This record gives sequence, structure tokens and C-alpha cells, in this order.
Amino acid sequence: MNAHHEHEFEAAPGLPERLPQGERLLWQGSPDFLTLAIHAFHVRKLAVYFAGMFGLQWLYLLGEPGGSLLMPLLTSAVLACTALGLLALTAWFSARTTVYTLTDRRILMRIGIVLTLTFNLPLRKLAAAAIRPQAKGHGDIALTLTGDDRIAYLNLWPHARPWQLKQPQPSLRCVPDAQRIGALILQAWTAQNTDTLAILGTQEQVPAPARQPREREIAAATA
Repeated sequence: MNAHHEHEFEAAPGLPERLPQGERLLWQGSPDFLTLAIHAFHVRKLAVYFAGMFGLQWLYLLGEPGGSLLMPLLTSAVLACTALGLLALTAWFSARTTVYTLTDRRILMRIGIVLTLTFNLPLRKLAAAAIRPQAKGHGDIALTLTGDDRIAYLNLWPHARPWQLKQPQPSLRCVPDAQRIGALILQAWTAQNTDTLAILGTQEQVPAPARQPREREIAAATA
């Protein structure tokens, strides 16, 4: 795996250099902004939290004179909206600056808002992939690396499987039509790894332990 710093030039969108002759582009895409804001930046959960705190503050201040009630509530509302707005803006920038690329040989992740990095993940270095479905066909596709290869969690975030800190898993976060992209990854991986098991998982189907090891299993993603 290699990380390239991107500055003023890209040979092609999302690519630090043009694809070598014979390598084919299979898919390219970015996270969905709203889904990323909800699942990676937890904007919806924080909105519910702020609403609950606002309600508790209102109950606590009941009985106070009008001015004494209005100003604290207004201050709390402005601060909560500012925090949610900044998070949503960060999610928008993250989605806008991220490009995921799948070729018949590798997966590339161009990520980063201020400092842009491109991670090059050869398909032969991937041990597994697992899909976590989301609403409207979106989903996360978490990638398990083989051997001792590791990418620091902080270098990946938010493009990492949540809470996998010891063995970070690069993830294509909140991509539209995740099942189709997962199938493309499986096909490309199989072509590059004809003698190894490919695991492409969903939460709905779990393999039985007794199945043959060479069978391409459907495993569960529990992120």
C-alpha cells in the first residue's frame, strides 16, 4: 500500500498518475454527503441529543421571567445549530474531496480535505470485504488487509470501519448502490486471487461453519 500526497495536479480525477496500459477502470465514486453526515459524523444523533438538552433546559427555567427564560434558550439553540452546521459542512467537504476508484487490479482512496492522500490497495493485498447496508441502497464497504500491512486509523478517518482501532480497515463509506459495487469488487478480486477465498458480507446472510473453504462465502458485517 502506498500513500501519495496530492497538491496541484492529478493525472486523472482521483488518480495520482494515469493507469498503466492494460489496467481497466471499473468504477469511481464518492460518499453520499447526507449519509456520510448521518453515519460518520453522527449529525442526527447529536441533533437528538441537543434537542433533549434543550427540552431539559426549558423545563429547568420554567417560571423564570420572560427575558431570563428566552436568552439562555436562544444561546443554547444558536450554539447547537452552529455545532451541527460545522459538522455538516465538514461532512460536505469530506464527501466532495473524496474519490474512490476500483480497477481490475486495485482500489484507490483519494481522501483528505486539507492534506490529500491517495491510498493504493492492490486487490492481491486484500483478504476480505464486508458490506454494511444503509438506507436507499447506500452502504459501507470495509476492506481487510492481508499480512502485517496497516494504515493508521487517524490517517483513514472517517474512511475506516468504526471502532476497529487495533487493526484499522479502510472503508468505502456511504457509497451509493453498495451491493453493486461490492459485486464488482468481488469479481475483480476473484480474477486477481483465483486460489484464495473471497469474503463479501452483508448483515442478512451468515455462512454456516461447515461449508467448503474454497466457496465464496457471504459473511456478516457487524460494524
